[in-house]
Amino acid sequence: MKRIIYSVCIGSLALALTAWGAQVNDRRPDKAKAQRTSNVRAARPANTHATTGARHYTSTAPNRQRSYAKPRASSHTAVNQNSRMNAVRERNVARNEQLRERNLARKQDFRERHNVAINRDRDVAINQTRKAEVRARNNAEVNRERNLAANRARNVELNRNRNANEVRARNNVVFNRERSFNRTQNAAFYRGRNVRVTNNWRGDAFRGQRYTVFRNYQRQWHDRGWWRSHYNRIVFVSGGWYCWNAGYWFPAWGYAPGVSYAFDGPIYAYNGLTPDRVTVDVQQQLASAGYYDGPVDGMLGPMTLEAIAAFQADNGLAVTSAIDEPTLATLGIA
Repeated sequence: MKRIIYSVCIGSLALALTAWGAQVNDRRPDKAKAQRTSNVRAARPANTHATTGARHYTSTAPNRQRSYAKPRASSHTAVNQNSRMNAVRERNVARNEQLRERNLARKQDFRERHNVAINRDRDVAINQTRKAEVRARNNAEVNRERNLAANRARNVELNRNRNANEVRARNNVVFNRERSFNRTQNAAFYRGRNVRVTNNWRGDAFRGQRYTVFRNYQRQWHDRGWWRSHYNRIVFVSGGWYCWNAGYWFPAWGYAPGVSYAFDGPIYAYNGLTPDRVTVDVQQQLASAGYYDGPVDGMLGPMTLEAIAAFQADNGLAVTSAIDEPTLATLGIA
């Protein structure tokens, strides 16, 4: 039995050796190619860092080389990539165009809103200017009507006073004529009473409020520039310069060189009349009452001052020898 088993093993080994030898000696092309490939793979070096990642391998067979490269992408893959890139490029172009149009629309909208605000401000300014002009015209009309009404009322009152003064003057003239006093006799009579012209208003007789201007009066010397900077109304009458202040005319000493004044003191005025016009009215009233017998020239000379002093003394007034408010009121002028 052992012999049989031993024979079978030897026979199997012989058959295996025979088959292997036949494969090695086979020279057919397909068999040779398979054999070379197996040889190259058998001769490939170990997987070290030097060979790791290498893309080309060379066989050990003489005069033969084979390279194993990474396969290239097919043409269909390149076409697909180009199509995708073109699609992306077109989408970017379209998106940029939309963004540009949107920015232009926003700029246009902002410009329109800005223009609307500018136009609104301009219209408001124009309307305010027009309203101011209309208001000024209306105020001018209202003021004109008001001034006309005030002037009309003032003229009525003035004419009433003038008529009363004329009546009073005629009555005084008749009264004085009936008493057989002429102007010369009146002048001699008041001179005989020793009525003197007053140039000093510091006495007890001038304590009243209506004589405050005379009590506080002091002659002031200033140049033309000073007078113009302090007073807005300066006139030249009766050979001198006068400035207007709080209802009185004051001599402007120094306004012009070489100017002198016959009367150095305040002159009360009414209705804004100049000093010479007020003096003319006083001279006329005094002449009508028999107190003045001189020229009606608007000059406050010695004769006019004496007549004023006589009239003041005769009517119980403080003898200022000047045209003051109480004297004009008593004469019926203001």
